[in-house]
Amino acid sequence: MRYLRMLSNSLAAALLASAYVVIVFLQLNPSLPLAPARLGPIAQHISALYALHLTALFYALLVVRQMLAREPFSPAWLSIRELLWMSAVAALGGAALMHANRQTFAIEIEPTTALALESGSLILAAASALFVLLSVARSRSADRNRFVWATLMLIVAAGSIGGAVASRGRGALVALDARPIDMSIDAGLSSRPARVTVIAVDAGSLDFITSATAEGRLPNFGRILDAGAVMRIATVHPTSAETVWAAVATGKLPQKNGVRSASAYRANGSSDLIHLLPEYCFAHSLVRFGMLIPEPHSSATLRARPLWTILSSLGASVGIVGWPLTQPAPVVRGFLVSDALARLAGTASGIEGSSAVAPPELEQTALAALEEPVRAAAAGVVPASIGSEEAVDGFSGRFDETGRIDLAYGRVAEALARVQPPQVTLVRYQSLDLIGHYFLRYATPGEFGDVTDDEYRRFGRVLEQHYVVIDHAIGAAMASLGPDDLLIVVSGYGMEPLGVARRIVERAIGDPDVSGTHDRAPDGFLLAYGAAAARGRLRTRGSIVDVVPTVLYFLGVPIGRDMDGYARTDLFQRAFTDDRPITFIPTYDR
Repeated sequence: MRYLRMLSNSLAAALLASAYVVIVFLQLNPSLPLAPARLGPIAQHISALYALHLTALFYALLVVRQMLAREPFSPAWLSIRELLWMSAVAALGGAALMHANRQTFAIEIEPTTALALESGSLILAAASALFVLLSVARSRSADRNRFVWATLMLIVAAGSIGGAVASRGRGALVALDARPIDMSIDAGLSSRPARVTVIAVDAGSLDFITSATAEGRLPNFGRILDAGAVMRIATVHPTSAETVWAAVATGKLPQKNGVRSASAYRANGSSDLIHLLPEYCFAHSLVRFGMLIPEPHSSATLRARPLWTILSSLGASVGIVGWPLTQPAPVVRGFLVSDALARLAGTASGIEGSSAVAPPELEQTALAALEEPVRAAAAGVVPASIGSEEAVDGFSGRFDETGRIDLAYGRVAEALARVQPPQVTLVRYQSLDLIGHYFLRYATPGEFGDVTDDEYRRFGRVLEQHYVVIDHAIGAAMASLGPDDLLIVVSGYGMEPLGVARRIVERAIGDPDVSGTHDRAPDGFLLAYGAAAARGRLRTRGSIVDVVPTVLYFLGVPIGRDMDGYARTDLFQRAFTDDRPITFIPTYDR
């Protein structure tokens, strides 16, 4: 009976702690309404998972206390003494969670959201102190009236919840900022012969590239390192392809462009979307266990105009291939191929009516180019399959498919550029992300220390072979550069070895082969190559939101003052920047 009473106390404390976690979700997602009918399903799914695990945690603490006590104790079904100190722990943990998320998402959230998190953390810290004071006062008081002390405890608990919710506010939808192409600015673009090619890379590592080029591999990367400008760039958190490339394409951070995470999330029975999951509380377990259902982003998610829309409104032709948040493909001057093309082409219904290619009359050209790398892959062109079927059981198909997609999109870009030559081209290569998660340990065995010689021999070059695909694309872009053209290779985020603690967690949840991560937002890089590009490594670090302002500056058109990035003039030679002042426009979004 004693242990059942310990369980009931643990459950009561866990419910309070779960309420604090729900508040963090509300704070990070200010558009969620507080109406009980709409908030109920969301709170139910979130609190169910956390109540279960936090009950186990508090129960373990009570068991430890029982073991360390001088004499056995038998609490009441709802013990004021036990609940006071457990509530203090819960409130302090909630305050720490709010403060940590405030620090982590400092540049991704609105100032009002940051203020709500900081205010909430102070309220919960004060509540924790009050719980401690009540516990001390009760132990020293001769009056042990349970009703009085229970009432005081409930007042503090209710006040902490109500105060944190009140500091967050009722919530409101954010209006759509950007509009379709409806403006034209006379910037002289049509008379400028300069072209820009951007090769975008998921999870590329500048250190890995530098090491490989020093040993004579990846020759085209080496040419840029020797004769171009090199800069590390900071990324955003949470680090995913969707959040990063949305920030790159718009020159704006998530609080302005509207893309806060890899997807939006919806609880069963609710139509409201959660756009940002908190960190440090295993929130992604809600997705893994099916309590939150991912809702993929679309091109309509963006609240700011991306580069291809800006340039189209200026009269420049663009060619965009494989970029996230481009499905359905928006109208541009030139062509745009959605990152969903390869997936849709493999379905029974195909891409007919899917709006994966704009303009639609280029669909057949894109499909013909898409199929050519698949035939080449059968002849051994795709390097992703080197040993991968032996490395991670069940994942070889995904590795092969990722390699094929990179090659396919490269071929699609070439085919469409022959039909409609663009002035600005953006092509994204995504395979390094998936491959890096599982093969980083074999490519950099010194970081792990447990890679055998046989594993290194079999799998050590799998990751590098995907860099070779990108290196070939860089070489082709270099060969087509004119005297006034610019080539930019940008990795929006990096990949780093998984920490020991995280490796233990991954093994525990059944994914022991994961070895690379970008959870801590490692830096990406930007390489600039061309006659106007400077040479050498820049000492100052840039940001992913600097890409669009820099491209606009190179093309000689104004930069939006509401963009979060800056034109990195230090990427160019002095002879180029002396005659080219930075100009501004208030915004491209309205």
